[in-house]
Amino acid sequence: MTAPAGRAPTERADAARNRLRVLEAARRLLAADGFTELSLDAVAKEAGVGVGTVYRRFHNRPGLVYALIEDNETRFQEAFTRHCADGAPSAHDRLRAFLHGMAELVDDNRELLLLAEASAPAGRYRSAPFRRHHEQIAGMVTELAPGADAAYLADLLLMAYTPGLFDFQRTERGWDVDRIKGGLDVLIDGIGAAEEADRRLSHQ
Repeated sequence: MTAPAGRAPTERADAARNRLRVLEAARRLLAADGFTELSLDAVAKEAGVGVGTVYRRFHNRPGLVYALIEDNETRFQEAFTRHCADGAPSAHDRLRAFLHGMAELVDDNRELLLLAEASAPAGRYRSAPFRRHHEQIAGMVTELAPGADAAYLADLLLMAYTPGLFDFQRTERGWDVDRIKGGLDVLIDGIGAAEEADRRLSHQ
């Protein structure tokens, strides 16, 4: 039997609610106990849903990990969209906000991203979020510096978020996120300055 026109099926709404409950429960457990203690059984108990519901939706722990990463990516993109709609910021300001937001996103999800990197070291470069980030950054770089190799520069900027490197900087080097953001600002300013220098030379 189909649902009446204009109404989503009850099962679909319940599934969406359960998915949110499971992801929020997983975040709470990660914050409290770290990834090593995360299990689908524990998440189901924390979320107040049946274990079968969690297994049917996510299949295994890696499936839950990637769902958390994708959900965090969605939140990041929504926040960036709101920023872009607020006062129509310049390409420089949008790129800066994007890269700063990425630094916070990676820092908040280091355990998850390190696990994903360990399971498929080169998988990051083929993932939908990486392709999306590359396209967005390349577009902003093109707007900021039309004469630059935007595709290469997007790759270069995204290297800053390689989970293993980012974690090394945070733990072994002891750098805080503001220091990483500051380094990214220098790169952004350098891209803009190089474009301006080229423009001056072309008009001499």
